[in-house]
Amino acid sequence: MSSKTLSTTLSTTLSTTGSTPRSTPPAAAPPSFAPLKNVVAMMGLVNGLIARPANLPGLGAFYGHSGFGKTWAAIYAQNKIRGALRVEIGDSWTRKSLLRALLREDGVSEPRGTVADMAEQLIIRLAAPGHAPVFIDEADRLVDKGMIELIREIHEGAQVPVVLIGEEALPQKLMRSERTHSRVLDWAMAEPCDLDDARKLAGLFAARVTLADDLIDHIREIAEGRARRIVVNLNRVAEWAAVKGATAVDRAAYGGGFFTGAAPVRQRR
Repeated sequence: MSSKTLSTTLSTTLSTTGSTPRSTPPAAAPPSFAPLKNVVAMMGLVNGLIARPANLPGLGAFYGHSGFGKTWAAIYAQNKIRGALRVEIGDSWTRKSLLRALLREDGVSEPRGTVADMAEQLIIRLAAPGHAPVFIDEADRLVDKGMIELIREIHEGAQVPVVLIGEEALPQKLMRSERTHSRVLDWAMAEPCDLDDARKLAGLFAARVTLADDLIDHIREIAEGRARRIVVNLNRVAEWAAVKGATAVDRAAYGGGFFTGAAPVRQRR
């Protein structure tokens, strides 16, 4: 599932369960939507950055293996915090691409100017009192491309909370820029889904069928706790149940296949 699809799905889920969009004051999540543990960890991280004393840096890092739900957590936080910005670093991005994306997220329809001009404009906008946090997904690429110092400059100038989101090696990568690494106030590591998380995902992505715990836990195990793969398998089970007309499914009853993420084996002729 792509991050764009995930964003659309989660935004729809939040709106239909009573949460408010970014253009209105955020409301508490209703009991019908219980966030995954990594979502709770992300919210704890960002709330700590928002509430930090003025003399402390405001960079945070949320890192972990691919598929553990880091993007899900960031999208949830963005939807819950009015005015929060989120960008996902593209492989082809330059400094100018990054600045344009952030300015567009902050309401500038056609960002223009040199890198220095746009950086100054962005700092001024983000320095507005009480500006919401900035979430930067795929932050590993900022280090790989030598762009992480630009984020440090923006944070230093605006003092806005910035959450860097990346793979499990992000803490080590950030050490390449000591000035950035030393300004990370807090770190949070994404964890694999447990059974409780998997149940919550089943409630969202297989809501029309009742799944037994033995099936949900089997899906969690073969997915290695990766939320993305769990969702793929839940969709498969839901589709199978719809075809069979089943309203409740356990592991013994399920006759479909599972997605493990393993590459197909080449068949010899």
